[in-house]
Amino acid sequence: MYLAPRHSEIIELAKTEGRVLVDELATHFDVTPQTIRKDLNDLCERQLLMRIHGGAVIPSSTQNMEYAQRGKIAADEKQTIGEAAAKLISDNASLFINIGTTTEAVSQALLRHGPLMIITNNINVANRMRPFTQFEVVIAGGVVRASDGGIVGEAAVDFIRQFKVDYAVIGTSAIDPDGALLDYDFREVKVAQAIIANARHVILVADSTKFERTAPVRIGHLEQVDTFVTDRCPDERVRKICRDFDVELIETMRLP
Repeated sequence: MYLAPRHSEIIELAKTEGRVLVDELATHFDVTPQTIRKDLNDLCERQLLMRIHGGAVIPSSTQNMEYAQRGKIAADEKQTIGEAAAKLISDNASLFINIGTTTEAVSQALLRHGPLMIITNNINVANRMRPFTQFEVVIAGGVVRASDGGIVGEAAVDFIRQFKVDYAVIGTSAIDPDGALLDYDFREVKVAQAIIANARHVILVADSTKFERTAPVRIGHLEQVDTFVTDRCPDERVRKICRDFDVELIETMRLP
């Protein structure tokens, strides 16, 4: 498939950065935003990109993008979300942390905490927190997913069910306007469902790009969450669900 040089570079930038934005591309190539919008529309018509608000991403359809690429999407927003979520967790608490780049941002922010018991099915979280003596780190058994170090499968579900913890920090790959929380891997979803069912306070962490994506497997519904931490919530339907089900909505872009 032939691609013009600028189109090829846009595709490579999308793969490297996780997403491309119209204004940033216009500056990078020294062209008008209108030119970039036409480029993105052309690439989307060829199914090489998928449009999001203000830019485009590599199409995900029913396959998740590479974990390293996911980590680069909204990296600054994930950091602020992680810091805000960590403030909700008291010292000497027990908590689950599941798979995801945003949940990993929470684990990074928790390094400044006092004693905690952390149960996780995320090898990256376990490795990050293991050297700190104030943390007791417990890792689930099961199949280790090569793509991201997540531990999934029935063995992980059975392991999680042995605990009843103070907090659960969970992520999601997509948030539907009807409040459905969605993911790609049904094995991961089963672990996430067990985590939700065995925590007293569920904290959902997700950046605003999750409103622009979709995924085929249902984790659950926003009504099962106690606190939702995001950089911003652009969908009034989701805001209404939070109000109706008494879900505390924390938007880090609105914090002083």
